Amino acid sequence: MTAKPTVLRDLPADLQQERLPKHVAVIMDGNGRWAKQRGLPRIMGHRRGVDTLKELLRCCRDWGIEALTAYAFSTENWGRPLEEVDFLMTLFERVLRQELREMMEEQVRIRFVGDLSRLPASLRAEIERSMAETSQNQGIQFSVATNYGGRQEIVQACRAIATQVEQGKLHSEDIDEALFSQHLYTQGTVDPDLLIRTSGEMRISNFLLWQMAYAEIYITDTLWPDFDRAEFHRALVDYQQRDRRFGRLSS
Repeated sequence: MTAKPTVLRDLPADLQQERLPKHVAVIMDGNGRWAKQRGLPRIMGHRRGVDTLKELLRCCRDWGIEALTAYAFSTENWGRPLEEVDFLMTLFERVLRQELREMMEEQVRIRFVGDLSRLPASLRAEIERSMAETSQNQGIQFSVATNYGGRQEIVQACRAIATQVEQGKLHSEDIDEALFSQHLYTQGTVDPDLLIRTSGEMRISNFLLWQMAYAEIYITDTLWPDFDRAEFHRALVDYQQRDRRFGRLSS
């Protein structure tokens, strides 16, 4: 995360600190289209997308947002061309290795959510090392959804709870939303307040299905590699104009 000059480093005057989302989730869509528009291979879009994500993480830290979750690789993404999948796995591993020291300096706590068992062994080792070494950091919590699927997550939670019931460790009447949340990949993390999706797609693509129950959704036509601090600022201004009632009437 080499430092570089940026605009809007301080919280813009039209944003209210107390009304910022505590947790922002992002679906980083449009890397391939960004590259295609420039006559570049798709992998170049993914490389640029990593830089965009690092800058967004810094921005969240600078502006006092407590948590950021990025949808990096879905369970459905295994259906992409093998060359692209292999590149992404290698990219994830290299970025973790290169950025760990700076994450430590910036007090980032990194966490990976999803079924990590299918990932290459070398990548899993880097993931375990990065999570262990940053676990005591006191800064922003950065969650990376990797081999993640919302339906898969709910099914595995149901299986885990059913097993406890079969073993007599739980009774069916003990099951409530709080207990169910404890069996999700994201247990211990506050649900997202704001979901941002780039490239204009109008769907949540199996991402955090349980956790998004009351998230505000912001869609922008901007492709992910072009999503900068100014774009994030616009998303937050829009968020602060929402009337978040959580099923209640307006006050």
